[in-house]
Amino acid sequence: MPDIDLKILEKGGEQGLPPVHTWSPPFCGDMDMVIKANGDWVHQGGKMKRPAMVTMFSRILWLEEGEYFLMTPVEKVRIQVEDAPFLVTTWQWIETDKGRAIEFVTQTDDVRVLGVDCDIWLEPFAEEEHPYISMRYGMKALVGRHVFYALAENLVQVETLNGMGLGLISAGKSYLLMQDE
Repeated sequence: MPDIDLKILEKGGEQGLPPVHTWSPPFCGDMDMVIKANGDWVHQGGKMKRPAMVTMFSRILWLEEGEYFLMTPVEKVRIQVEDAPFLVTTWQWIETDKGRAIEFVTQTDDVRVLGVDCDIWLEPFAEEEHPYISMRYGMKALVGRHVFYALAENLVQVETLNGMGLGLISAGKSYLLMQDE
């Protein structure tokens, strides 16, 4: 089982994100790491308890052809993800140049603004509809249950290309979450 050399990551780019999209290292094998559906990161059977370590690993996460990898400029190791690699843990209303918007924060301190740099949708997982937002490199974040319940209190009537129903309006963009029948 490979170990990944993290010394190369001491200097992050914009917002602490290394330029993973510019790297093309060789595949070095599988790592015994799983991102659980509840957002826990598990390495060699034990939950990673240091949030800073989880955040650091999340910065080098890459999605390619439906598989997840941790990458540095010189190596690439595959890990497993049960559902979504990120979990939205908090949200708040903010003001933007496009109007009032919803700001999401993940367990790895990623900040996304609905309608500006992410979208929200529902899709099935384990026979239930789950809410997700878009993340970097085609990845997604599960919106935590308590966050989604709080958002549900802010649903309004919206009309989108997909129809009419209840949804959210953020940064001037409408998101249909429950279609009228």
